[in-house]
Amino acid sequence: MDFFGAQDGARRKTWQLALLFTAAVVVLIVLTNLLVAVVYAWTANGGQVADPDALLRSLPMEYWLWISVGVLGMVGLASLYKYLQVRGGGRAVAESLGGRLVNQSTQDLAERRLLNVVEEMAIASAIPVPPVYVIDEPSINAFAAGFSPDDAVIGVNRGTLDHLNRDELQGVIAHEFSHILNGDSRINLRLIAVLHGILFLSLVGYGLLRGAGMGRMAGRRRGGSGGAPVLALGLGLLVIGYAGTFFGNLIKAAVSRQREYLADAASVQFTRNPGAIAGALKKIGALSAGSTMSRASAKEASHMFFGSVGAPAFLGSLTSTHPPLERRIRAVDPGWDGRYPALAARGAAELATADAGAAAARAPGIAVLGAIGAAGAIGAAGAAAAASAGSEARGATPDEVVEAVGRLDENGLEQATRLIGGLPPALRDAAHDPFAGRALAYGLVLEPAGDGRGRQLEHLAVHAERGVPEELTRLLPELTDLDESQKLVLIEMVMPALKELSEPQYRRFVANLITLIKADSRIDLMEWVLHRILVKELKPHFEGPRRLPVRHGSLRPVAAEAATLMSALAREGTPGTVQMAFDAGMEALELEGTLDPEDDPNYTRLNAALAELQTLKPLIKPRLIKACAAAILADQQISPRQAALLQGVAATLDCPIPPSIR
Repeated sequence: MDFFGAQDGARRKTWQLALLFTAAVVVLIVLTNLLVAVVYAWTANGGQVADPDALLRSLPMEYWLWISVGVLGMVGLASLYKYLQVRGGGRAVAESLGGRLVNQSTQDLAERRLLNVVEEMAIASAIPVPPVYVIDEPSINAFAAGFSPDDAVIGVNRGTLDHLNRDELQGVIAHEFSHILNGDSRINLRLIAVLHGILFLSLVGYGLLRGAGMGRMAGRRRGGSGGAPVLALGLGLLVIGYAGTFFGNLIKAAVSRQREYLADAASVQFTRNPGAIAGALKKIGALSAGSTMSRASAKEASHMFFGSVGAPAFLGSLTSTHPPLERRIRAVDPGWDGRYPALAARGAAELATADAGAAAARAPGIAVLGAIGAAGAIGAAGAAAAASAGSEARGATPDEVVEAVGRLDENGLEQATRLIGGLPPALRDAAHDPFAGRALAYGLVLEPAGDGRGRQLEHLAVHAERGVPEELTRLLPELTDLDESQKLVLIEMVMPALKELSEPQYRRFVANLITLIKADSRIDLMEWVLHRILVKELKPHFEGPRRLPVRHGSLRPVAAEAATLMSALAREGTPGTVQMAFDAGMEALELEGTLDPEDDPNYTRLNAALAELQTLKPLIKPRLIKACAAAILADQQISPRQAALLQGVAATLDCPIPPSIR
């Protein structure tokens, strides 16, 4: 999967959708004008329709203008209304579909298993761990929604938890993660708003039909002629609106069907298990409810789901948002015999037994792979171990680092499983609780010892919620010996729990965190990285998705900012090789620049540089990531501080680098 190509393709598709939407609106304007002209001429001529030339001349020119403005306004306002509804990102969509947020401390075994799968895959693909919603429907289905990975959510139907084993569930979640990484979820949200605007004309027509019908009945009781012209106008608008929706659904179906095939393939690539996604699809075919949804709001979001949400509509082969189930199964399992398995919902005991057996079967392979990974990974954990032992990093190249960005693969999943499993149990538990999670986040930015830590703890004693300082005291012994990689994993794991905070709690938490970071008037590397990740992932959830402009299609206008970034990476490497590392990075960029002559104590220059580098077009960012890798690998080693800094930089630039390659 080409992450940067997919992101650029998503941007192009957004413009294509805008053009297609404009064309559809123009057609609707023309058809509505013709409809009004027919009704006007029919009424003016006592029920006789004039010839076409006379028909066009019968409607005054100012009427054409006002009708056009009216249609444009109605469609635009309807699309804007729907866009504002989904503007809150994935959370707003999940709630509109009847989703129930799964609490991080849930005791439901099936929900706990779901959270674990989502967490592992998010860390494996280096994107924020998304909140998870469950829709109480008996069918097997799932969706991903959000304008970006920062505000994305994962939703699953209850039937998915009841009928799928862990491998099949993993295959479905991998499918949804590919939609997030490819930018499909952003396009899907915009499609909802666009199609609602086009459908609105049919709603107006339906309203006119009802009103005219009631008026006609009242007119008959009074001996009048009723509302025949209004009835005709309403019927015409209904037909025009549904015709526009039909063609809109054709666009939606064409986009969605292709993306579903790609997401199925990405799931196989991620899990290295074609039977996982194939098994889930087969169980949809075996289940009487299939993947259907009873909630009416699911229809307008049909293109977002893992499976079809309802029976095929008129010309279903053309307007279906998903390929036929049999074709999807054979695409990943060519030897399928065409039979569906027998199904029965499983209880908690059966789930526990099945998952324990699967874990035991996988354990030997994971242990072997863990030993290989610990010796050779460039990831933050592997880097820390290699640095402490004086080992060299494995022979990755800058090109391999670029190819790994946004990639779903089994190595990343295995590395994520090892990183999570290597954490102290008390900290893992704290990361899944909104109350203890705040204490954990505070603990990650505390100074090691001395007066500075004392001032930080005094501040929390006064300003933190009651009980949080005591929870922090309980966790401090476990936080003492964490390395950089473990801190980064914990901050990713705690994100869903922190997203359960209320807005006042969130504001207090962020204010306290900033105060702790600034306590010694100097921001160190880990404080900077943790703050960047926290703000990047929490702010869109509580304050709305980010809207970053895309301004630069070349690196030359941002040469100075690129030099600042290369300087920061080079200075965190081996002493004596700073200039060499800087030169390697700038050479990869094919730019000239000068190493920053002094340190950037509070990362002020780096923050300003990254703010500008964020506005690069997607297809330009691979060169920047390659240059970062070239600077870090110039001395054939990667320090823990370089690994941490790269994590913060990659997160800021929306270029997720999985732990299997960092």
